[in-house]
Amino acid sequence: MGANLVADGATFRAWAPAALEVHLKLNADASTWQPDPSALLIKNADGVWGGFVPGVKDGDPYRFYVVGKGSKGYKRDPCARELGQGFPSCDSIVRDPTAYPWHDQGFLPPAFNDLIIYQFHIGTYYAVDKNGNDRRKGRVAKFLDLLDRITYWTDLGINAIQPLPVVEFPTQFSLGYNGTDYFSPEMDYSVPPEDLDPYLKRANELLAARNKSPLTREQLKGQVHQLKALIDICHVYGIGVIIDVVYNHAGGGFDDQSLYFFDRAVKHSNNDSLYFTDQGWAGGLVFAYWKKGVRQFLIDNAKFFVEEYHIDGIRYDEVSVIDRFGGWHFCQELTGTVRSVRPSIPQIAEFWNPDPSWAVRSVPSGGAGFDTVWHDGLRDSIRGILQEAAGGREARVHLDPLKAKLYPPPGFSAAWQTVQFIENHDLLLESHDAKDKKPRIPALADPTSARSWYARSRSRVATGLLLTAPGIPMLFMGQEFLEDKYWSDNPNSPGNFIWWEGLSKDKAMADHLRFTRELARLRRRHPALRGEGLHVFYARDDDRVIAFQRWVEGIGRDVVVVASLNESTFWNYHLGFPAHGLWLEVFNSDVYDNWVNPMCAGNGGSITVEGPPMHDLPHSAAIVIPANSVLVFARDAGD
Repeated sequence: MGANLVADGATFRAWAPAALEVHLKLNADASTWQPDPSALLIKNADGVWGGFVPGVKDGDPYRFYVVGKGSKGYKRDPCARELGQGFPSCDSIVRDPTAYPWHDQGFLPPAFNDLIIYQFHIGTYYAVDKNGNDRRKGRVAKFLDLLDRITYWTDLGINAIQPLPVVEFPTQFSLGYNGTDYFSPEMDYSVPPEDLDPYLKRANELLAARNKSPLTREQLKGQVHQLKALIDICHVYGIGVIIDVVYNHAGGGFDDQSLYFFDRAVKHSNNDSLYFTDQGWAGGLVFAYWKKGVRQFLIDNAKFFVEEYHIDGIRYDEVSVIDRFGGWHFCQELTGTVRSVRPSIPQIAEFWNPDPSWAVRSVPSGGAGFDTVWHDGLRDSIRGILQEAAGGREARVHLDPLKAKLYPPPGFSAAWQTVQFIENHDLLLESHDAKDKKPRIPALADPTSARSWYARSRSRVATGLLLTAPGIPMLFMGQEFLEDKYWSDNPNSPGNFIWWEGLSKDKAMADHLRFTRELARLRRRHPALRGEGLHVFYARDDDRVIAFQRWVEGIGRDVVVVASLNESTFWNYHLGFPAHGLWLEVFNSDVYDNWVNPMCAGNGGSITVEGPPMHDLPHSAAIVIPANSVLVFARDAGD
């Protein structure tokens, strides 16, 4: 569908079964062009209008002119790879999908169980000028601004980024969940040609550092190539890219040239739109999943990003809404098609359902065929104990919910089928109603002061549990360095931006970043922390201590994690261990408080396990557990 370059020209196709005529305006001024028989496309039995035009080249502008029973006028191509300036009354642009010179040959995305995902919003995440000054106020950040964060991400230890949706949206700024042009990257995220030089320099510095050939200025023009360059250079540095797509609804308002009433049919009271039902969701309209053309449009979109943008995963927004409006069979078609194109990429569903396992069950068994789902069990249990601990030394902390939620939910065959997080874009959005948002972790840990010892130490426990628990962990922007503010997608709200300057001005933030970075590396060094083996062998509410064993089936390499939300240090605490002998203390969160913590409590780097059986394990040891801490013990130092 759309415009596709072939030998000596291009084909143009548009699905408009109720249209009376569909014309192609190509390389012409929209204000003076008039439809004539030479521009008329031909309709086939499936309601697709198409034709071949010789001499078409990359960069040519075009638009469809649709004559329907209800109206007539221009329409942007719903499958346009790129849009021109002047949105919404803008041309679509013919683009050669092979023009960008990829450098990512040989890149292998992480295995599902190896993923550590980092979620962020492109428009407000990071942007500095040539002098290093923050330039986000009043100006959305760009795809190429993120080039300056690639080495930061590699140092952080994450191996996959997940930006909020990147396709064209009609508003001045957005979370991205009100997109209208599904194949075209957001124009406001692109850098105009006159501003390209410093970005080209940075891109080529990054490529040269990995012995890759440089890009030319021409190869970095336009939103298509700029998004591809970001993905490409992420791959060069070992970082996968997961895109967030919205197939449950589109728009938060449609202009006349959008895909809304694309075939310009008569508008009835029941909203007989080509692509949509009359049912609203999140300010937009739900797709009409019973129509083959709608299902194919969305499936083609997913394939498009896999094939043309080399993406490494897809996060599907609100699959529960798709199901609610009759789209379960569509989900099955979608996941099966994407898997046939590239089975190695994770397909992640946001599916809030009493039994979320239906999303990851196989299609033959009636499931939707996704690989993994967002899950709130661990999130809510960690937040719950953090809130209880914030009640003070005498408050009761209930660890049984956490103990239960560390295990995979019923119906799930593997822990990696759940994406686990304690912060995400929805929970922390400043503009949400109070009932729909939750405090950031430091503010939850100590509502009176997000920089107190209580906030710092309890936040380390929360992130420590996330990154040592089974499942795929996901961090939200700023979580890695103790950001305590709600965030906003509005570039005119600088008070809600991630505070990068804090890393040089606030030692607590720098210390917490070091903690998160080294904990992420620990997870990647020890296979047991990414494996399926789990035994929560100890959870004592009175002491606020929980301990669990992790291992790799068939290999072992056991790891023991001990977490405490007690405000006092235990100096001689007896716990069970799965094997006798020397165990290394490979991680101690207490050392990161006021790094290097001169008052750090711990076990001197190792313990000797030689005690009797305890807590359903064959051996035991007396250990030191620092106040509000996470300890990790292992038989080896890791890979």
